[in-house]
Amino acid sequence: MAAVAVDDVEALRDAVRCGPRVLPAGGATKPALSAPPAEDVVALDVSGLRGIVEYDPAELTLTARAGTPVAELDGALAEHGQYLPFDAPLVAAGATIGGVIASGTSGPGALRYGTVRDFVIGVRMVDGTGELVCGGGRVVKNAAGFDLPKLMVGSMGRLGVMVEVSLKVFPRPRAAATVAFELGGLEPALAALAVLARGPVELDALELEPPARIVVRLAGDPEPLAARVARVAALVGAPGEELDATVWADAAAFAWMAPATRLVRVALTLRGVAALQAALAAAGARARYSNAANVAWIAWPGDCPLAVLDATLRELRLPGVALTGAPGRPLLGDRRGGAFLDRLRTALDPDGRFAEL
Repeated sequence: MAAVAVDDVEALRDAVRCGPRVLPAGGATKPALSAPPAEDVVALDVSGLRGIVEYDPAELTLTARAGTPVAELDGALAEHGQYLPFDAPLVAAGATIGGVIASGTSGPGALRYGTVRDFVIGVRMVDGTGELVCGGGRVVKNAAGFDLPKLMVGSMGRLGVMVEVSLKVFPRPRAAATVAFELGGLEPALAALAVLARGPVELDALELEPPARIVVRLAGDPEPLAARVARVAALVGAPGEELDATVWADAAAFAWMAPATRLVRVALTLRGVAALQAALAAAGARARYSNAANVAWIAWPGDCPLAVLDATLRELRLPGVALTGAPGRPLLGDRRGGAFLDRLRTALDPDGRFAEL
C-alpha cells in the first residue's frame, strides 16, 4: 500500500481517523520500526511536518515540528554555541527529531548528560481518535502535569503521531578530546571500563569496541583537558592514542557495520557483556557497546533469522529492538511492561488505528 504524505495537522488527523491503520515515518532511517509490518497498515509520511517553531537560546529551549531533520536543529543550535548532548544516531542519514524520540535512540553523549528522554519537555501529538493532544510545555519551568512527552520516547509510532516537540538544549563544550586504549582482550577492557565508569574523572563518552578497545571522550574547558586525559590513561594503566572527532561521526552512522547486516539495540549492564559477546561470536555477529556498556549496538547477519537473536536475548534476559531490516515485530528478547503498554494503547488508541508492536 502506497505511503500517505501529510504536511499539516488537519490532514494528519483525517488520515488517522478515516484511513486504514497507520504507522508514522519521517526520515525512514530505522525501517524496522517505520515500514508497515502488514498489508492493512499504511505508512504515514510526516516528513513534511518540519521546521523550527521557536528557539530561545537564552532559555536553552527549542520547539520544532516532529519531521524536522536533527541535522537542521544541530545547524541552528551551533550558531549559538549550543547542541543536543545525547548524540542522536543516524543524523547524517536524515534522522528526524520525531523519529529519534519515537525510537528512543541516543548516542555516546548520553553517558554524561542523559538520553533523549531527559531532553524532551513538551509534545503535541495526534492520538488514535484523531484528537490533537498536548503535554508538557515549551520551557522547562512550565513542563508540568501528566508526563506525556516522556511517554512518547520509545513509543515507536504505536501510541500517537508526534506533530511538534519541545526540547531543552545545552551549551556546547569549549573543547573535547578523544583517546582510544588497546587493552589486549575483552576481560581487561571490561575491567578498565568499570574503573572509568566509577570515576573520578567525568567522561563525556565511554565506548567499547570488542574485543579489546575502549574509546573515551572528555569535554569541557580547554585548559585542564590534557591533565584529565593523562589521569584517564593512569586509571586505565595503558598509553592512549588520540583520535579526532570523526570517530564519533562514524559511530553515529554505524560505519563499522558490514553491508546487509541489521541493526539491533540491546539494553544491558557491564556484567552481561561477556555472555552476549560469546553468543554473538557464535552467530557471526558484531557489536559495539555504548554508555559504559549499558547499550549494545548489534550488527546481526542478514542471512541469519532474527529469531535466533530473539532466542539468545531471551535466554540472557535482555531486551532488544530491531531498528533496520525488514519490518515485523521489532521487540526482541526479554519483553517487559506488556500489561502497562496494553493499558496505554487502550487509552490513546482505543480503536487500534496504529500498527501493533
